[in-house]
Amino acid sequence: MPSKPIYFVSDAHLGIGIEGGEGRGAALESFLRKWGGGASRIFIVGDLFDFWIEYRYAVRPDYFRPLHALRSLVEAGVEVHYCQGNHDFALGPFVSETVGVTVHDREFRGKLQGRNVRVRHGDGIRPGDRGSRFLHRLLRNPALQRLYRLLPPAAGVPLGEFISARSRRFELTRATEEVLGAYRVRAREYLREGDDLVILGHTHCPELSSFPEGTYGNTGCWVKRYTLIRLLDGRPELLEFFPGEDRLETYRENADE
Repeated sequence: MPSKPIYFVSDAHLGIGIEGGEGRGAALESFLRKWGGGASRIFIVGDLFDFWIEYRYAVRPDYFRPLHALRSLVEAGVEVHYCQGNHDFALGPFVSETVGVTVHDREFRGKLQGRNVRVRHGDGIRPGDRGSRFLHRLLRNPALQRLYRLLPPAAGVPLGEFISARSRRFELTRATEEVLGAYRVRAREYLREGDDLVILGHTHCPELSSFPEGTYGNTGCWVKRYTLIRLLDGRPELLEFFPGEDRLETYRENADE
């Protein structure tokens, strides 16, 4: 009997205005409604939201619809996993307990459809990316997050958006070949540690590459084109979603946008 698919998506950066990317929230909801219910698992590979800090009694209203879509999938029996990125760095009990999403602070490692799979967002993994690693440690410090939550949302959200904007590096421009090459090198290091499929995000550049050690996939982003990885019967595929027709097709890099 064929296995149910597993989908991996990332980098929608919901909550900010991006020219040409105004429809990405509706597109994500359309994808989850059309394809999510038939999945066994869905992995959010970081930065679904451009900024997230969890207050005890407040949730941003513009995040309600995607969170409701994820909750609907959980209620339908789909496992939803969320590997935190560099923008959604403070997911808390609302996401895990109320929405029902399994949150991974750094990465997921486990057996999926017979493959040893590692999933993580990918910020700060390049050897020279010291700034991202420092920001990662700073923003995820529990004491600093508790202090931040003392700010009222009217002040805390704009401040968080300002901080988030400072770390947004690949939003509208393609990562350099040097950066993409560094991600391939790091992925192969992970593969040599015992994984045979490594899935990352963060670069905003979709990719599926095979090496002697295994396979590296990058989900790309959900900004102007809607790319994702599907794992079906142990075989990863790089796909693109077309919301006007609710269809999935093999991703073509040079297709007209």
